[in-house]
Amino acid sequence: MVKINVYAVAVFLATCAASGSAFVPQATQSVNKDSALNALPPMIIGPMIKRMKQQQAEKKQPMIDAEDAIGQAPGIRVGGSAWKWPPIWPYGDDFFTPTEDLPEAASPQQSLQNMAGMMNGAPQLPKPEDVEVDELEKLDVAKYWSEEKGDVRTELDEEAADKLTQHFKFYLKPGMSILEFGAAENSYFPKELELGRHVGVSLNEKLMNENPSLTEKLVVDLNNVVPERDVDSDDLRKLKSEPFDAVVMTNTVDFLTSPREVFRTAWYLLKPGGIMLVPFTTKNSKEYVGKFERAQVKAWREFNDDQHMWIAGSFFQFSAGEGWEQLLGFDISPESAKDNLENPGPLSMLQAGKDNNMYVVQAVKAAAADDIDEKNPEKSISSKMWMLPTMEDRDKKLTAPRLARGFQKATSEEKKSSIAANLALLPKVYEALIKMDQFSFTFQAQSQLAADLILDPDFTANEEQMKALKQGLGLLTPSKEFWEPIGMNTANIALSEKVNLLAYLVPRFGSGDEKQDEALLAYASGLPPTIAVVRSKCPDMPDSDVELLAAEVLAAEILIPGRSTREEFAAWLGSMSKSDFEGILKTRRSYSEEASSELAAFRAAREAEEQRIEELRKRYAEQVEKAREERTMAFNPRTKKFQVLNKDDE
Repeated sequence: MVKINVYAVAVFLATCAASGSAFVPQATQSVNKDSALNALPPMIIGPMIKRMKQQQAEKKQPMIDAEDAIGQAPGIRVGGSAWKWPPIWPYGDDFFTPTEDLPEAASPQQSLQNMAGMMNGAPQLPKPEDVEVDELEKLDVAKYWSEEKGDVRTELDEEAADKLTQHFKFYLKPGMSILEFGAAENSYFPKELELGRHVGVSLNEKLMNENPSLTEKLVVDLNNVVPERDVDSDDLRKLKSEPFDAVVMTNTVDFLTSPREVFRTAWYLLKPGGIMLVPFTTKNSKEYVGKFERAQVKAWREFNDDQHMWIAGSFFQFSAGEGWEQLLGFDISPESAKDNLENPGPLSMLQAGKDNNMYVVQAVKAAAADDIDEKNPEKSISSKMWMLPTMEDRDKKLTAPRLARGFQKATSEEKKSSIAANLALLPKVYEALIKMDQFSFTFQAQSQLAADLILDPDFTANEEQMKALKQGLGLLTPSKEFWEPIGMNTANIALSEKVNLLAYLVPRFGSGDEKQDEALLAYASGLPPTIAVVRSKCPDMPDSDVELLAAEVLAAEILIPGRSTREEFAAWLGSMSKSDFEGILKTRRSYSEEASSELAAFRAAREAEEQRIEELRKRYAEQVEKAREERTMAFNPRTKKFQVLNKDDE
């Protein structure tokens, strides 16, 4: 997988901040603010405090559309359209490692200060061999939670806990089945809530035994994962047979060293339409943080609460993408909570309140398609790609329209079934593609190659085909009998044409058919003389066109066993004239142009439909807001009747 370091995360969080002033990284504040403030005359401190409070209030304004708040609990802060994400996973591994387990931990401030270094190339990070990692005493997670913290309770602030309970009351209903990650002695659910099932998952069995709400308890290390897949626990995988209505993970996200896999596991274990709620307390909470600071990961220790909301939201995005719907962020802090200054200074002592802020980030599991919809194949195919490992969300979005167009052009049910089945092979293809240099082999080219392979019924991603793919890409030493001569004799072909050729050649490997293997060798050996014949008849033709023509006509005849013998092909080639070759090339180009225009039209139609839906959504939201402003009747919950609304009392 492509890994991006702390520098990219600083840019990511700063970009998120640009969409709303409430999310400004700590390091962007002026370092001279405190000293300048101390120099001001006392008579203007009062107005400055007032102005700062106004600015703070503006920063806390919710980033939501009118539609976002409909049917949601109080405290909504970030709506579904407000989130901003980078195209790929923006965090390096060290971000999800306890700070004390890192040999050198760069702070967010240092990261932003060093951004200038990227202008002249990537910053130089310490080399692994230069760091004495053995001197660090790494955290023993199982021992920490089951022994060192075996008797330590969370003890949230009472007002904050009450706010959390009220939030749960809004979304959790009687009879629900709930899976709780990071369960302990208290789930903070409403006392009157009677659940059908409540499964707790934690390393602290002792505290789970004190929780009266739990009907089942599983001792599982959430940080023990299968990379790119899920939490490595057969006990959890068995739960998939009876998926849950809700997954709750309270004050646990800050300890996750592999958050994507944990959120993927939650997605797998939820029913379609099920909700995942991720509450967390402020990093300044003395009742909570001081007790468990050793296990908190670097990202949680070094960023502020607002940034934590974006980080938690990104775990949903990068675990299943559009497989999560209604991604919302809530600030459910009690009225007594302190509004945290981004850069605490002399005025922080004037702030009344407590460090008992509470937040929740949550989303709903979308329903994946069982079959590919003939009318909207891209949507169905995209849903089948939500949980595919290895591929970044960017790659899925690039590949889906190509696959959808190929599915629509398929002429038989057998071909369509093959495409649907081959979607599961995409991760194997991308295991190779992600190793390619993105500048010489663009993301668009990667998606083109991946889609073309998946659309070929002969592609099964068997061992020989994957080896051929890697040799064709140059990731393995090219074989002298095939890929070396192919590479030498197609050096001038355009990248898109090379992708087409590679996608056609790779599925011919691993067939188990001796005649097909012979045809492959005949193709490799026949390419140089074919190029020579074409060049002799078209001396003015560019080398790129000569090589493309030779590769195409040879592939059409020799690569398919039984279509033409070498002698028949040689005789046909010798009979061709310059105009014949130019006609083939013209047809070939028109086919490529037609395919490109079809794909562009396909994407344009999709974007137009998305725009139409967005306009309808906005119109609906405006109508709802207008109806609220102009309503003359209201439901009185006390009398259980509608009555005329007195605007003066509203």
